[in-house]
Amino acid sequence: MGLWGRRGREDQERRDASDTELSRRARTALVTADERIRATGDELAFASAELGEDATAELRAGLEAVRTHMTEAFQLNQLNHDHVPDTAEELRTRNARIVQLCEWAEQVLDERTSALQERIARVRRAPEVLQRVRGDVARLRERLPETRETVRRLAERYSPSALQRVRMTADEAEQLLDFALHSAAVSERRRDAGRPEEANLALEAATETVRRASSIFDGIDGFEIEALRTQTTLADVIEDSRADIAQARSGRRTPAVDEAIVRLESALATVGSGGPRDPFADLELVSAANAALDAARDHAARPIPSLEHVTHDIDTADRSIGFAASLIDGHRGWIGADARTRLAQAQHLRGEISRLPATEETRERAQQLARDSTRLANEAVQLAQRDIDSSRPDNDDWGWGGPAGRGGRGGNQGAGILGPVIGGVILGGLIDGIFD
Repeated sequence: MGLWGRRGREDQERRDASDTELSRRARTALVTADERIRATGDELAFASAELGEDATAELRAGLEAVRTHMTEAFQLNQLNHDHVPDTAEELRTRNARIVQLCEWAEQVLDERTSALQERIARVRRAPEVLQRVRGDVARLRERLPETRETVRRLAERYSPSALQRVRMTADEAEQLLDFALHSAAVSERRRDAGRPEEANLALEAATETVRRASSIFDGIDGFEIEALRTQTTLADVIEDSRADIAQARSGRRTPAVDEAIVRLESALATVGSGGPRDPFADLELVSAANAALDAARDHAARPIPSLEHVTHDIDTADRSIGFAASLIDGHRGWIGADARTRLAQAQHLRGEISRLPATEETRERAQQLARDSTRLANEAVQLAQRDIDSSRPDNDDWGWGGPAGRGGRGGNQGAGILGPVIGGVILGGLIDGIFD
């Protein structure tokens, strides 16, 4: 009894210690949440003054929800300290609920305030941002003369279709810079007038406009560099194409090769014409024609099988499939799955040949399919013969003759030959009956 009593006291001490810790957590969480609610209220007032009522609507709604639900936590805490005695379980349940509500309140306020922190920081840096906007505008204006000269140079060298990649001009960039300065001035006036939402909107418009203008300047410079690189690549491709044409004329000629030569020569003549050109489109045109010539030459380099050879291979496949099918059907009771699978594969490949169009381009494929079909049919014959040999008894005695040897049975030899046939007929009839 002493042992069990000591264990009971230890368990009760552990429960009391856990309840005491939970009560301490509940009190601390309640005080912390109360302080956080008051601090968030102050932050909301400042944020509304800096950002406006609309921008802080979510934080205001979150704060109201927290205040509403925290009323329950304060009521539970009051019940814990009134004059009515409470059981340990009641105190434990209330304190756990208080901790849960306080943790939820902290999470909601963290989410809502963190969403505004970046915007508040940006608003507080508004003077610095405005100064940077004006500095960026001044810096970009210094690049205008050089950019206009670059655009003029590009217009003389490249076609209008090529210049479509630039999309915007220096004049449009200058208009964007003017709009950025105007937006910056509007932002200052609205902030001085106590209209923070409009001031922030104008400030965002100014920064975005400067970014777009800067991308126009960078895009024009980048286009010129990329166009020069493309022209260099185009020159190399043209040189390779002329060498390919010369090799194609001296190599094996086919109608496809001649057609590809004409196409590539036409492409070279097009890109070599005078006037402003689009190097990007020219490179694509010549590269495609060059690739077509390479493909035609590769195809011409492979000898096309003659129609007679292909027909011979197909006939061989047909004979091999026919022999294999006859052997397997004549010994249905003895042939295993391997031989039947090879025969089915051979017949499948033969069917693919029939579906191919009768053109020169398909002769090589048809010949390969015919040879593969012949190989599979021959394998089916070998496997079928193996099954037949392994199934025949050593003395070839199926009960049709006496104990006489192979050479002395005379007419009874036909019984050994008919054995697999009869077995195949019986098995075939049983199987057919199953599937009827």
